[in-house]
Amino acid sequence: MPVTTTYWAEHAWLDPVVEPGVALDVTGGRITAVRTGTPTPPPGAVVLRGLTIPGLANAHSHAFHRALRSTVQVGSGTFWTWREVMYQVAAQLTPDTYFALARAVYTEMALAGITSVGEFHYLHHAPGGRPYADPNAMGEALIAAAGEAGIRITLLDTAYLSAGFGERPTTHQLRFSDGTADAWAERADGLKDREGVRIGAAIHSVRAVPAEQLATVADWAARRQAPLHVHLSEQTGENAACQAAHGRTPTRLLADHGVLGPRTTGVHNTHLTDEDIRLLGSSATGTCMCPTTERDLADGIGPATALQRAGSPLSLGSDSHAVIDLLEEARAMELDERLRTRTRGHWTAAALLRAATTDGHAALGWPEAGRLEPGALADFAVIALDTVRTAGPPPRLAAETAVFAGSAADVRHTVVGGRQVVRDGVHRQVPDAARALSDAIAALH
Repeated sequence: MPVTTTYWAEHAWLDPVVEPGVALDVTGGRITAVRTGTPTPPPGAVVLRGLTIPGLANAHSHAFHRALRSTVQVGSGTFWTWREVMYQVAAQLTPDTYFALARAVYTEMALAGITSVGEFHYLHHAPGGRPYADPNAMGEALIAAAGEAGIRITLLDTAYLSAGFGERPTTHQLRFSDGTADAWAERADGLKDREGVRIGAAIHSVRAVPAEQLATVADWAARRQAPLHVHLSEQTGENAACQAAHGRTPTRLLADHGVLGPRTTGVHNTHLTDEDIRLLGSSATGTCMCPTTERDLADGIGPATALQRAGSPLSLGSDSHAVIDLLEEARAMELDERLRTRTRGHWTAAALLRAATTDGHAALGWPEAGRLEPGALADFAVIALDTVRTAGPPPRLAAETAVFAGSAADVRHTVVGGRQVVRDGVHRQVPDAARALSDAIAALH
């Protein structure tokens, strides 16, 4: 018979409130019972001191961008100059070096309480665009890396076919391109769901997939009932080029080709018209905000409140990994909106945690994750309430403390599928995560 493990949470966020003394029974990787009013740990229970929350969902990641941290902070520039540095790193990766880097990056995520990642994956081929013997070698390296780091992955295999509207891929972009959407779909068909792994699709952007081929990617995702993500209106230059090429906004172009819908998530959704917001909201297309990257790249502040009011569910991602801290992403979404509007209190701590957990997992095709309730996947993280950042406030305000003062450094334990991946701040599979990151990045230089 399956073994039941009991975890006892000193405090647990049971959306929308924090409860003291909660016992979580876990059997077969799922929560089978949630018992409140349990002031002391039951015999044999695993004790979790601090605030237990559902595992965090990082809905937008480019793992190899972690190698850019700090190196792109020298000098000035724009998103487009940053992109040239990113291409140089991408050119150096092989399946083996990408595995080592991604394993270390996903380990950093596990240490930050992240239990699922959406990897927006477009680095498919060898330099020059030559396919590997296994055409999905790079994607499989990412899947293996997530497995060793102990977190779930949704591999969002990305169609990236052109440099711009009607332009052939550049030399660097040849590694990304399958030539046509049909060829992309044929290659992506070789990727399969498995334990801890779900396969989704992505359209890199409206500039990178010709309009007449957008439906091919959308139809592939629809046939598999898989998540579909797309970078959307991150830059005003992309909007202007789309208007020049098609006489409409990127959002309208996606709508006209059947891309929008409840399984679709637009990433960034920064520079939108009122009609764009109505199109996204009325179709229940999600919005993944990545505030630390959007401010790092000087992208701008997206209309997150208006999108949510219109019906677009919000999720969060660390994108370029300027930092990997979903609590900071949640906090930044609120604080950026305060700067933009000069008013406070757009989202409660509970609403921000919901974006970082329940709605993030749903955007990645894991609707059974992101909640502490019977039947849900036993994925959770524990935030210490006794660090120099979190000590002081009363436990009833633990959610506010975590979101508005806590950080990834305050994550004490991470559990995935009922298994302890991080215990007392140490990753059980990769105990020296800092060395793993240093070695993997050094190998690229």
